[in-house]
Amino acid sequence: MTVCYHLSLYQNLRYLQQRFGATFDGPLSYEPSYHRAAFSNPSHPVIADDDPAHIRPFGWGLIPRWARTEEQAARARRSNYNTRSETMFEKPSFRASARDRRCLVLADGFFEWRHVGGKRIPHYIRLRDHEAFAFAGLWDEWKNGSKAVRTFSIVTTDASPLLARIHNTKKRMPVILHREDERRWLEKGLSRDEIGALLRPYDDDGLEAYAVAPLTGAGRNPNGPEIIAPVEHKDLRAVQKQLF
Repeated sequence: MTVCYHLSLYQNLRYLQQRFGATFDGPLSYEPSYHRAAFSNPSHPVIADDDPAHIRPFGWGLIPRWARTEEQAARARRSNYNTRSETMFEKPSFRASARDRRCLVLADGFFEWRHVGGKRIPHYIRLRDHEAFAFAGLWDEWKNGSKAVRTFSIVTTDASPLLARIHNTKKRMPVILHREDERRWLEKGLSRDEIGALLRPYDDDGLEAYAVAPLTGAGRNPNGPEIIAPVEHKDLRAVQKQLF
C-alpha cells in the first residue's frame, strides 16, 4: 500500500475558513468527507501559493504542465498522488512545482495499513487535539485546450516511529506541516534548504492512531462517520502493546 492515498476532511466550512485564515472560493462546491480516496481523482480543498487568501478545489494527482496529451496527463496523474521529499527537486514532474508552486492540502485525518500475519489492517491517524491540519503539497496547472486543470500531489517523508510501526512495509508518512510552518511553506523565494527544513516527520506526541474497520465492503458507507470509528482486530491483539 502506497503512502497517503486515503484521507478525511469532515470539518465544516466555517471552521476551516477560521482555522486557515482563508475564504472558500465557491463554497457551495465543498462537501465534507470522512473518506476520500486518491484513486477516484477527486477534487479536494487546497490553499495554493498564488492565492493564499482562498481555499480552492484542485484535483488530486499532479499533472505536470508539460503533458502533451490527455493520455499522457492521465498516466501522470495516476503516478503522482504523492511525491517523495528526497527526490522532488530532481523528478521532472515535480521539480518546478517544488521551487515555485507549493500548496496546503487540507485534512483532519488519513488512513494507512499495517501488515500483520499476511493481513492488511487499516488505521486512522489524526492530530491528538482533533484539529484540522495541512499536508505539504505541490501543485501545477495543465492546459487542456482552453481549459486550465489544477492538480496537486502530497509530499511524503520518512515515517515517525509511530507511523513506521503502522505503515510497516514502506515506513513513510505524509508531511504534516506544523501550524507555524503552514504560511512559511507558501512563501515565494525560499531556497531548497529552507524548503527541505519544513519536510520532517510530525511529532508522535501530537498524533493519535487506532485501527478501523475495512474501508470498503458490503453494507459499508464509504463516507459516513463510522468509517473512522475505532474497532478491535483480533489479529492486532498480540502486537497492540508494541504499537502503542
